[in-house]
Amino acid sequence: MAMVNLTINGQKVSAPPGSTVLQAAQLANIDIPTLCDHPALAPLGACRMCLVEIKGQRNLQPACTFPTTEGMDVQTESPRVVVARKFVLDLLFAERNHYCMYCEMTGDCELQALGYRYGLDHWVYPTYTKRFPVDATRLYFLMDHNRCILCRRCVRACSELVANHTLGVRQRGAESMIQADMNVPFGESTCISCGTCLQVCPTGALVDRRSAFMGRDIETEHTKSTCSHCSIGCGVEMVTRSGNVLRLEGDWDAPVNAGVLCQAGRFDPLYDERERVTKPLVRKKGELKETDWDTALQAVAKGMKGTKAQKLGVLASTYATNEALYLLRKLFSQELKVSNLGLLNKVAPVISDQGSLADIAESDIILVVGTNPVNDQPVASFFVKRAVDKGARLIVVDGKDNGLVPFAYMNLEMKEINRAVELAERAEHPMVLYGAGITKNAATALKKLGEKASFVALELGVNTRAAAALGLNNGFDASAAQALYILVGEQDLDGAPVLQKVGKDAFVVVQASFKSPLTERADVILPMAIWSERAGSLTNTEGRVQKANKAVEPKGEAKADWEILSLLAAKMGKKLGASLDDLSALAAEAIRPA
Repeated sequence: MAMVNLTINGQKVSAPPGSTVLQAAQLANIDIPTLCDHPALAPLGACRMCLVEIKGQRNLQPACTFPTTEGMDVQTESPRVVVARKFVLDLLFAERNHYCMYCEMTGDCELQALGYRYGLDHWVYPTYTKRFPVDATRLYFLMDHNRCILCRRCVRACSELVANHTLGVRQRGAESMIQADMNVPFGESTCISCGTCLQVCPTGALVDRRSAFMGRDIETEHTKSTCSHCSIGCGVEMVTRSGNVLRLEGDWDAPVNAGVLCQAGRFDPLYDERERVTKPLVRKKGELKETDWDTALQAVAKGMKGTKAQKLGVLASTYATNEALYLLRKLFSQELKVSNLGLLNKVAPVISDQGSLADIAESDIILVVGTNPVNDQPVASFFVKRAVDKGARLIVVDGKDNGLVPFAYMNLEMKEINRAVELAERAEHPMVLYGAGITKNAATALKKLGEKASFVALELGVNTRAAAALGLNNGFDASAAQALYILVGEQDLDGAPVLQKVGKDAFVVVQASFKSPLTERADVILPMAIWSERAGSLTNTEGRVQKANKAVEPKGEAKADWEILSLLAAKMGKKLGASLDDLSALAAEAIRPA
């Protein structure tokens, strides 16, 4: 590919055709200040902070929108440019009430940093002349219009990245204000609390309630990991300080979500009020008593060894890591010959080779069959709505309560699947998203699309793809188990269907992070670390294996899911112990399709 050659500040630079001046400068590590620009958003050219001087151009030009041309000569810090940028900053600081000393974002604010960079030490124009409202009607974050610079990053993120279109701008000129819907309180709007607007805001206009004033960015640590709250496998950054998780942010470099998160991935884990299990417990004389790990594991080993294989049962949550699921299969299925295995959620059938979620953006017709991503995989629903915004037709083959129905070109019942298939056959790039709710007839009908369509099974749970590949979805009968091992982990469920069928005299072991009706029934409880406290890997619904990293130490005596199973195997005389890296490699090999 022929490159465009230009000069920036006397330095020879090459950039791909179609690049803007800002993009060319970034490729050469030349810093041009911006406020409204964000790498995940389309350029707007609103703030004018990135003005540069281009030889042959009478006026200064915004680097974020001005295209490069062969032989272009650019100056990014000429006296004329610096004067213009200071003028822009003077206007921005005067437009609203930017009193940095009392702002939550002080030290991390992009506007403040530019003020220091260009030597602003006083207000040139009158400020603090008008009060602006603070909207605190949202649970997770608030909007302070006093700090807003009208860069419109939040508006564009809501539209371009999430396709929710809640935020907009009302009035004009000096009276311009960010609004939710038709100027209703933020908490009463169509906002879905994904927090994307919060993450892209360059000032303190949008503030996270939980982590406000808990430390500047230089005082925190950022640990990249994989979200473990649905099967999409979004990349996240856990922001921690002094052993506490302050907030969760989207990882802009993540291959699956490219920085976008949903409420379940960004906020819900930090607001989980369930009571933790932090110490091993063993039932003695009808009551659960705290004990040490060795005693608890010995009790499990004794209960399991004394039971015939056909009377043993294993029930697993797909919130577990690849390593834990691999050890679960190795210990119970291969070593103890247990065949009564099951999962705590349904599994979608295999219809075709798995495609990629990235294919949604290229599709011209999207079939959503037997799955409700708005509820179960929200980020996937963002991808679908973005494609619809760009002209793709959406056909929902599910009930009318499916969250994507309002955006659909057509809503069909499952028995009408052939109509959807006929339309997809006439499209150039059909996409099929399906789930465990699909019927056998519908699955058979979709196979007619063959290789023309891209198929992605949106699995319920988290690591369901790995659990199914490891053969843990083998059919489960609680009533047949005299000894039952339940790896429930972090999953939030009451376990009523299991508790109703399990025998009163059955020996029940629960590996869990939180207390629940299942732990109340247990004879032994093994405390498990949660998402921020354990390392390992997860397989997303596409089949992509991704790392999950540890950011803080486990609470109390809790241990990682795979570590508990490794210790249990050793206690039962089975040598399955291995390092985490070795287990990750073995699990990946076992999960990989033949």
